[in-house]
Amino acid sequence: MSRTDEVFQPALIGKKIPILTLDHKWHQLFTQAEYSPEIKSMEKELNILLKRQGKVNTESKEIKKLKKKLMDEIVILADEMGDHPTKKQEKDMADHKRLINECNEKMEEYEEEMVELPRQINQLNNKLMLITMEVCYKKLQQNTEELETIEEWIGNIRRELKKKVIRKQEKEAMNHQLYSYMHDIFGADVIELFDMKYNPEEKYKNKAASTDKKTETAEQQEDNEDASKS
Repeated sequence: MSRTDEVFQPALIGKKIPILTLDHKWHQLFTQAEYSPEIKSMEKELNILLKRQGKVNTESKEIKKLKKKLMDEIVILADEMGDHPTKKQEKDMADHKRLINECNEKMEEYEEEMVELPRQINQLNNKLMLITMEVCYKKLQQNTEELETIEEWIGNIRRELKKKVIRKQEKEAMNHQLYSYMHDIFGADVIELFDMKYNPEEKYKNKAASTDKKTETAEQQEDNEDASKS
C-alpha cells in the first residue's frame, strides 16, 4: 500500500462512494493534462464492468421469464399427454425439460456474476477514488502555493501603490505652493511669459469636469439600455 493509500484509505471506510464514471462532476475535476493513462485505463475497465452488470441483470430477468413460461407449458403439456402420450408430446416434453435445465445452468452462472460483479466494481471504484483524491490533493497544494505567491505580490503592490499615492500628493502640494508663491510675487503676466502652464486650481477643475462627463455618459448608456429592453 502506498503512502497515499495509507493517508486516504481510512477516509473511505464506511462511506458509500458513488460510481465515479457515472458522475458528471467527477469528469469536471480533470483537465486533459491531469487525465492520466492510469485514470483512463481504470475508467474504461470500470465502464466495462458496469456494462456487463447491466447485461447480466437484464438477461437474468429474461431467463427467469422464459423458465416460468416453460414451466407453465409443461403443466399444460402433462395434462394433455395423459396416460397415452404421442411421440410429438414426448418430444415437446423432453425439449421443455432440456430448455429448463439450460435456464437453470445459465441462472447459476449469472447468480455468481451478480455476486462477484458488485464486489469488483466497488473495489475498482475505490481505487479510482484514491487516485482522484491524490490528484485533487496535489492540485489543492499547488493552488495554495500559487495563492500565497499572488497574495504576497498583491501586498507588495498595495504597499508600493500607497507610497506612490503619498508621493503624488506631496508633489501636487509642492507644485501648488510653488505656483501660488510665484504668482503672488511675479504676477500672472510674468508667469505667462515663462510659459508656466501648471495651475492646480485649473487642473482640478478640469479633472472634476472630466469625471462628471464620464458619469453622465455612463448614465446615458444605462438609460438607453433600459429603453431598448422595455
